[in-house]
Amino acid sequence: MKKLIGLAAFLFVLYAALMFSDPTARSLANHINLAKRIGLFGILCLGVTPLIISGGIDLSIGAVVGFCATMLAILVNDKGWNQHVAVATVLSWGLVIGFINGLLVTRLRLQPFVVTLCGLFIYRGLARWIANDGIKGLGGKLSFYSDWFRNGDWLGVPKFFVIFLVLAAIMAVFLHFSVYGRYWQAIGANEKTALYSGIRVNWYKILAYMICSLFAAIFSVLYLTEYNSAIPSSTGNFFELYAIAGAVLGGVSLRGGEGNVLGVIIGAMILWILPNYARMAGIADSLQDFVIGSALLLGAIVDELLRRRMAR
Repeated sequence: MKKLIGLAAFLFVLYAALMFSDPTARSLANHINLAKRIGLFGILCLGVTPLIISGGIDLSIGAVVGFCATMLAILVNDKGWNQHVAVATVLSWGLVIGFINGLLVTRLRLQPFVVTLCGLFIYRGLARWIANDGIKGLGGKLSFYSDWFRNGDWLGVPKFFVIFLVLAAIMAVFLHFSVYGRYWQAIGANEKTALYSGIRVNWYKILAYMICSLFAAIFSVLYLTEYNSAIPSSTGNFFELYAIAGAVLGGVSLRGGEGNVLGVIIGAMILWILPNYARMAGIADSLQDFVIGSALLLGAIVDELLRRRMAR
């Protein structure tokens, strides 16, 4: 609870600094743009949360986004598939990719870092090969989803942000009010103890990988409705780092066994308000990555120091 209060206080200070940095920061347009980005990329943060809590990691998230977005554009525009069937197919591929990752980690005992790092190259390479390394556009063939997700809002709130909150509520039920969350936390805290307690460790770890890749596939659908095209060589690049950073910034421990959805929501907000503040404060573009990285590192140091103090 103390960590959440600290995160909320930091978010409040950052938001206040943003509001006083430039008059345009207080505009409705800037708030809508922020909400859309937080909502869209927050989905990736949510997806990786149960995986990190259970002690895993996934470095292939960005490549899965690129692969799924490229394939969805090809299916609906080049192949002429029905858009609903194409979306369902891409989402199912997300589940299959997560299942394969989980199977390799649990059955063959391969390191999650190695499995997902290889996946990063495999899915990126597949997307580039299948698309002949060319840009794949929608050509208006995903009209139902583009009209539904991209345009307009719900009660003044961008739809991406509403979707993010709905998924966060579902994830909160899973993590905090169901046996799944307790088992993931137990596995992340001590896998052997969880196994001796009768928990089906392998099954719950595979499930965490499937959820992570499914959320990446959902993100790819929303991404295409927003940007209308996918570039196999670059769509999704570094998105895994944003996903992991948002979750960790929100208090999800890379050691496993710890984390909550409210913290992830706050972490996702901080992750996107920070660059917005850097731009509004007139910090040169070439320095923004340095400022953001330094701020995140400072937050990690403070979190570690507080953790040690509380452990005494």
